Amino acid sequence: MPVIIDVETGGFNCATDALLEVAAVTLDMDDDGILRPDATIEFNVTPFEGANLEQSALDFTGIKPDCALRNAVEERQALTDVFSVIRKKVKQYDCKRAIMVGHNAHFDLGFVNAAAARCDIKRNPFHPFSCFDTATLSGLAFGHTVLAKTCHIAGIDFSNREAHSAAYDAQKTAELFCLIVNKFQALGGWPIIREDFNPFNID
Repeated sequence: MPVIIDVETGGFNCATDALLEVAAVTLDMDDDGILRPDATIEFNVTPFEGANLEQSALDFTGIKPDCALRNAVEERQALTDVFSVIRKKVKQYDCKRAIMVGHNAHFDLGFVNAAAARCDIKRNPFHPFSCFDTATLSGLAFGHTVLAKTCHIAGIDFSNREAHSAAYDAQKTAELFCLIVNKFQALGGWPIIREDFNPFNID
């Protein structure tokens, strides 16, 4: 079950730097195997105790961690609620687990896994190390890896003013991922609704 995730953080080191925002977009599939974005769940997150906050990262995202208007919640609450939504979607489609989709997905996966470990959350629905990276897929499909540029080429509206919000970036990444997968199918790619698909005739 692919689920799109985006995080905003206080730096690049998932072990030491704060998780400040997390957003997830679930997907639905119609009877023809066409993927579409479904629901978005998002949280502003309170930095964990002792978390590092790089000023350059805060300047880039525009996040003010101490602002009361953020209505931030603790990491445990944010991840518990996000994971609960994902587990329900995994169950709905009779999947065994979720796989994270992200733009430079290993970055997001590292921060989610680190936060889950800090909070001692045992039921992380995501595969622990595999993910789908839309930066790589975009390079293959459109010749560009930057999210804003790729969305422009793909005909997806993108606002640089709204970018670097976890919810906005996750929604745009979801639109991009669905477009690439659906186009691939239309061009004769794998028929993902057929369980018996075996392109290499492997027994």
